[in-house]
Amino acid sequence: METNSVAGQREELSLFELGCRIRGAVSQAFPGTCWVRAEMSDVRLNASGHCYLEFVEKHTHTGQLIARVRASVWAKTFCSLKPRFEKETGQPFASGLKVLVKVSVEYHELYGFSLNVTDIDPSYTVGDMVRRKMEIIRRLKEEGVFALNKELDFPTLPRRIALITSPTAAGYEDFVNQLANNDRGYSFYLRLFPAIMQGEKTEASVIAALERIFCHSAHFDVVVIIRGGGATSELNSFDSYLLANNCAQFPLPILTGIGHERDDTVVDMVAHTRMKTPTAVAEFLVGCMDKAAAKLTLLQQGILNLATGRLINEKNRLQILGARLPSVVAGRIDRNRSQLNSLGNRLPAAAANLLNRHNNRLLTLQSGMTQSLQKRMADSSHFLKLTEQFIRMASPEYILRRGYSLTLKDGKIVKRSAAFAAGDRMVTRFADGEVSSIVQTKPERNNETKVP
Repeated sequence: METNSVAGQREELSLFELGCRIRGAVSQAFPGTCWVRAEMSDVRLNASGHCYLEFVEKHTHTGQLIARVRASVWAKTFCSLKPRFEKETGQPFASGLKVLVKVSVEYHELYGFSLNVTDIDPSYTVGDMVRRKMEIIRRLKEEGVFALNKELDFPTLPRRIALITSPTAAGYEDFVNQLANNDRGYSFYLRLFPAIMQGEKTEASVIAALERIFCHSAHFDVVVIIRGGGATSELNSFDSYLLANNCAQFPLPILTGIGHERDDTVVDMVAHTRMKTPTAVAEFLVGCMDKAAAKLTLLQQGILNLATGRLINEKNRLQILGARLPSVVAGRIDRNRSQLNSLGNRLPAAAANLLNRHNNRLLTLQSGMTQSLQKRMADSSHFLKLTEQFIRMASPEYILRRGYSLTLKDGKIVKRSAAFAAGDRMVTRFADGEVSSIVQTKPERNNETKVP
């Protein structure tokens, strides 16, 4: 809308004049100070001690930026505001925190619109941190993972330890010394998986260490996460949803000794066991070994007592048996003697009866053998007669008597005429004698079937 000094004429302003009017309007609209809720971003501290930052606001559901304004905290105010804020919230005055600040609204012709912070309410930030923490806990419970690690069976002898910490942390040395110099001389296998334990990289670094341990989980009994000492403001990374989710679902029991006593982080809450300090974690592990040793001692004493009682009972039983043995033996001897006498009285009749039975059996066998031999001899005699008759009928003499003759050459029987040649001497044998003759002509061969 244009501003006119005279009807029908336009008013022209220089940029500076426009800026002055805006500054006046802002001063009139916000004559004093007001409290503003926002998230800090791009926090910077210059050499003069002044703090420059931006306040931003994001959409509740989409997370998109919907407002942004520059702000400053002058050195005099900042030197008292920052320590008070960090002491009460336990968090560093840094980007990413939601705050409730008291500001004066300013507009400068050269530098534009900005806010000047004059005070801060730490309780609002604490409340927001608590709300964020409770939201993470609620989400883990809804997903059913919050108590998973606590439900794992804790090993009886937690000797193989995967340790996540910074190798330069004081808590690391305390933990190692406490385990190595335990009074009972228990031996532990300890492997360090280095990680950053403070700052913005803590979450990713610890998760990476857990992933490395997971690849070798069969070689470890427990996982220990320690950091030792440090300001409470450095624990914000352990209220991370991703880190807590990884710890809750890890397949090995996780022990924490992050080195603070006032509050539990979300990682402490999902861990199997939480201790205050790294030394306390080491003492707990040694204590577990003590409990196992005490249980073994108790079992050993129980076995000894049972064995001693059993030996005493058996000794008493043997003594009772020993006292009863003479009468038991005498009674057994008397019973055996009576049995022997009874058997002796029955023996002659039993022996005579047995001899009679065997005699009758022998007579029966004798009669059977006589009949069997007679039949066998008759069968053999008949077989011999048949054999003799067969041999007699197959003899040459029997054949000759039937009118047949045998032809011989050189004393050998000849079966074919081709065996003779003209002039050969041939002998013909009959039943009553032999006739010798000379072959006049060679016999002719015919086509008769060759007999083998």
